[in-house]
Amino acid sequence: MRFSRLKYSRRLPFALMMGLLLTSFLGCSKEKAVPDDEPFVRLVEEQVLESQLLNYQVKYTVLLPEEYENSTDEYPVVYLLHGFGDNHTSWYKGGAIQYYADFYKTETGPAIYVMPQGFNTYYVNKFSGTFPYMDMFVQEFVPLIDAQFRTKKDPSQRAVMGYSMGGYGALILPALNPDVFEISVPLSMSFRTDEQYMDQSQDGWNSQFGSVFGGNGATGENRLTDYFKLHSPFHFFDMEDLSAFSGLKIFLDCGDDEESLHITNGALHNLLRDRGFEHVYRVRNGDHSWNYWHGALKEAMVFIGNGFKGLPHPKEPLPVNIGELLPEAQYTVDDVQSSSITLGVFKPVSYESTTDSFPVIYFLNDLEGGNREANRQQLFSFLNNKMKSKAIVDALIIEILAESDTMDESLFAEIITQMGSTYRIKENKQNHIIIANGSGCENALALLTDFQDYFNACFLYSGKISENIHAEPGLYYYMDMTDNADSYKGNYNLFLDLREKNISHEYRVRQGTQSFQAFLNGLDNSMSLINVYLKK
Repeated sequence: MRFSRLKYSRRLPFALMMGLLLTSFLGCSKEKAVPDDEPFVRLVEEQVLESQLLNYQVKYTVLLPEEYENSTDEYPVVYLLHGFGDNHTSWYKGGAIQYYADFYKTETGPAIYVMPQGFNTYYVNKFSGTFPYMDMFVQEFVPLIDAQFRTKKDPSQRAVMGYSMGGYGALILPALNPDVFEISVPLSMSFRTDEQYMDQSQDGWNSQFGSVFGGNGATGENRLTDYFKLHSPFHFFDMEDLSAFSGLKIFLDCGDDEESLHITNGALHNLLRDRGFEHVYRVRNGDHSWNYWHGALKEAMVFIGNGFKGLPHPKEPLPVNIGELLPEAQYTVDDVQSSSITLGVFKPVSYESTTDSFPVIYFLNDLEGGNREANRQQLFSFLNNKMKSKAIVDALIIEILAESDTMDESLFAEIITQMGSTYRIKENKQNHIIIANGSGCENALALLTDFQDYFNACFLYSGKISENIHAEPGLYYYMDMTDNADSYKGNYNLFLDLREKNISHEYRVRQGTQSFQAFLNGLDNSMSLINVYLKK
């Protein structure tokens, strides 16, 4: 089925539109947001649109930039959408939007923030035709805001950001109306894949989705109505030709502790990657709460600002500062006695001044197209500087080339035995961790089948992981990848496996492409957790 936007491309007849605008100026005094005889206030509360399309009042609040009063400039607009059961006050009460708008003004530039009442509509026209909310939003509400305030009226100057149900609204409004909005920022987007939609409990589905998308009371595949598919990103993005969305800029963000939305958002990221559709995807630590959404604003506001300025969002973060490089004389290269494999071994500065045993980090090193000696020096230097600053405890580091075809459980057992007899390594598994990047991640997962009693934690960075890989219980897993990593499906499926098995874990998706530098950036973000699992 080819996707069509004709339903939402219609505009009101000119005469009716003029009538609506006249009504906004003359028919309802509440709709004059900044009366001439009242002092300027930035937060214009409890405004009302008397919608002719809905035959209902729609409340809204507007936050103006502090420059607005003494300027004749026009400003871009960010429409802020609330979640299911919330209202137009949510973004400035729980969301503290005035604080964040001011805090990130350097990134966004001065902008107007508009917070409409969304009811529980999912920001679309109700299937029955009785409450055409999206038509109201596009044909009445946006023109009203443009008439009341000095706005920039180009689609590139309109962003839509929302959380939960509002996250879906932040996706669907620009997707179905690209001639009105270009910038889409869904936070913890509440929607469902086809499988989730069919499996949802009857009461939950009836109350939340059935009345909106049709098929109320239906079960199984009967819930997948044509109207639902028209509004499902898993259908309208599932096409070879996505040129209809070429101007759309999407920033997806969802916490790794979400109850089910981690599936929805992760699956959408995978689909967009499959289709080669450029977008931004982030997963951080957190759940369905304002604490999480506040944290999302740090990069979301940069993304919105770049969109307003016509700038591409950076694909790479700033490289982590490695610090002072170690001379090669401060670490050794050991031969494994029964094979041609060599190991890089780093001993902390304190090793020679004590007789104590030390925790150990085994590192399976994917060169990521680089030079082994240079990469090893960077890693050892970075971790040595972390030890010197007390970010992590002093530990031995054993570096193994991940690309070795001869590595199996017997050779790895020999390496562990040889290292244990050569160096003072603590015997307790609570002081042993394994880290890996790229292809080393699948090596590590395979080895842990036999060595889960030796390690207490496994840290994986942009793993080149096959889609059917599984995790062993009894360990803690930290998974970190960039949103442009090679094996995005393998990492996602392993994350789901950890969730389903209730294995302790964290999951992160960060900015960047697959590289050794990206690994070092991810390693830096996980230092506090590495420290925990080295000294348990």
